[in-house]
Amino acid sequence: MAERQGQTVPDALLTRIGQVVMLHHGGDREEARRRLLDLWTELGEDGAPLHRCTLAHYLADTHDDPSDELAWDLRALTAAEEHAGSVEMRALYPSLHLNLAADYVKLGRAEAARTHVRRARTAAVALREDSYGDGVRAAISRMELRLGEGEGEGEWEGRGEWEREW
Repeated sequence: MAERQGQTVPDALLTRIGQVVMLHHGGDREEARRRLLDLWTELGEDGAPLHRCTLAHYLADTHDDPSDELAWDLRALTAAEEHAGSVEMRALYPSLHLNLAADYVKLGRAEAARTHVRRARTAAVALREDSYGDGVRAAISRMELRLGEGEGEGEWEGRGEWEREW
């Protein structure tokens, strides 16, 4: 969102991304992937880091192949790192690292998953005390438990159980 004369102005591209995400959540994964890829092409490599991060994050969710999902989640993190100093981006890091941990679990790479869940926990200090922050912190705790990083171990049951929207 941008500010204009003290009022918040909606970010048109984020609004468009949100509309496609609703399509995806409505069950049309293939069409959502196609539209998100169109937005990615439209945005280009020089697009704003927040836009590229958001698009890549949601594109990851539309892929079935864990390697493809990982590639898009890595693009999201790379875009976030380009503008790491912003408050918006700092609040995204816990979720981005949690997504990467889940990708690595799916690929059978437990050590890489542990690295990213630790990074998610460290980055969680930037989260507010609100429902989003509470949800992400709880998801980090569940992932830690599954990876043996917390007080116990358990089996990974899939990304959808913990994923939160941002």
